[in-house]
Amino acid sequence: MVATRQAAEEFLTARRIAVTGVSRNAGGHGSNAVYRRLKERGYDVVAVNPATDVVEGDPSYPDLASVPGGVEAVVIGTRPAHADSTMRECVELGITRVWMHRLFGEGSVSDWATAYGREHGVTVIDGGCPLMFGPTSDRGHKVMCWFATRRGAVPREVA
Repeated sequence: MVATRQAAEEFLTARRIAVTGVSRNAGGHGSNAVYRRLKERGYDVVAVNPATDVVEGDPSYPDLASVPGGVEAVVIGTRPAHADSTMRECVELGITRVWMHRLFGEGSVSDWATAYGREHGVTVIDGGCPLMFGPTSDRGHKVMCWFATRRGAVPREVA
């Protein structure tokens, strides 16, 4: 086990990150907020949405295997039922850093996907948001992280 803060720092060393669940209708959608912030902070961020070719004015890909040049890490921002197939794809592609977004409720966290990823050598952060840590964070997200950690939405440690 490793502290979530350390796993988050390692996750954010990836320079090319895919975000799944990014919507072509961005208004208030969590995945879009993650996508934009990563892009603003200088990451090479890739949108994954099988229902559209363009997100936020950028190309979108139907799945991770379709991304030219691949990615180093993945933020899962879909419903938990979709997280399972995304985690299988990460394992098949050799992607070893995955973050399942969650602040309220179940978010994108799938217990099956978490276990499957960890069984196959993937570092899985199963809750919280990459915008709560390191170079992508802001004051508001740091406050949310403090509260979310205390109520269990952000794990204290990950495997």
